[in-house]
Amino acid sequence: MAAIIQLENLSKHFSPTIIGVDDVSLSVEDGEFVTLLGPSGCGKSTLLRMIGGFEKPTAGTIRLADKDVTWDPPYRRAVNMVFQDYALFPHMTIGENVGYGLKMMKLGKSEIETSVIDALRLVELQDKIDQRPQQLSGGQRQRIALARAIVRRPKVLLLDEPLSALDAKLRELMQIELKHLHEKVGITFIMVTHDQTEALVMSDRVVVMEAGRIAQEGKPQDLYDHPKSPYVANFIGTTNFLNGTIDSVDGSRAVIGMNGASLNADLETAFSKGAAVTAGIRPEKIRVLADGESAGNVLSGTVAEVIYYGLGLRLSVKLPGGEKVYTDRILPDRLAQTSVPEVGQPVRLGVDPQNVFVFEGRIEP
Repeated sequence: MAAIIQLENLSKHFSPTIIGVDDVSLSVEDGEFVTLLGPSGCGKSTLLRMIGGFEKPTAGTIRLADKDVTWDPPYRRAVNMVFQDYALFPHMTIGENVGYGLKMMKLGKSEIETSVIDALRLVELQDKIDQRPQQLSGGQRQRIALARAIVRRPKVLLLDEPLSALDAKLRELMQIELKHLHEKVGITFIMVTHDQTEALVMSDRVVVMEAGRIAQEGKPQDLYDHPKSPYVANFIGTTNFLNGTIDSVDGSRAVIGMNGASLNADLETAFSKGAAVTAGIRPEKIRVLADGESAGNVLSGTVAEVIYYGLGLRLSVKLPGGEKVYTDRILPDRLAQTSVPEVGQPVRLGVDPQNVFVFEGRIEP
């Protein structure tokens, strides 16, 4: 596919000491759903606003459909933005809200009416055309904001934390609806969020940002299974971190020593004996071993806490060196066959070597 958006060495400095975006280069393919993910202050919203023309860059180039739009105002770019607060006009009907942009373009009345109905059908709210925003639920208002954004058929739709105002259950439902809407309209979506679940569920590609730069980008599963740093591992999912030292290396297999215990790990990058490292393990990759059961790695510890999550349980286990690790959730359908350890009970934990991430350096506890 051809690139619809190309960012080249893009930067935004608010002052000599406050840098919002720092030398970012990124290419987005036509029809792709890309999410900019990261905590507050990482530069993701500033980057989105520069793509939309709402923020001027300090340096770099923005190309849209191979045209340089770096200094073009928003109305001269074939993009539309959906804001966090929806920005619907309360004094207008839903139909008038959705058709407002087309009216400003001075299109004919019949053309506007047809386009509005088509856009409302896409979000399955054509029956609300004569109502006003205050008569709709939060989820419905969000869908109207989406209809208003896509009615002009922009080349790129920009979404700034589009689901942040919704409650947890509705947000989960809208994640799927937004993904389906993207599949229906086929245009490029670029979304900003701090919610890792949203990013994993909806995106073709996730761009994790840290301090104004791209920390890592890739398909959701690739980022989850192969994070390049503790920062990415911790932001995409949950990870247990254990500091240690490379005791030995044999090809792509290493032994990591840590506070009297050791871990076998399959290496994705080369490390030398004696190197200080951090081992990362996803909680769902750790299992409680039955008596006599073996594993590629066995860690012994004591149950410190049993946490109920509704869908199941998670155990916090204290290792002899004082570190705590969280195990996978025990799903309800397994409870009938699996006894749940109690606080204070000794347990053995199993981890396969291929499920251990190894990062250079140690992190602060």
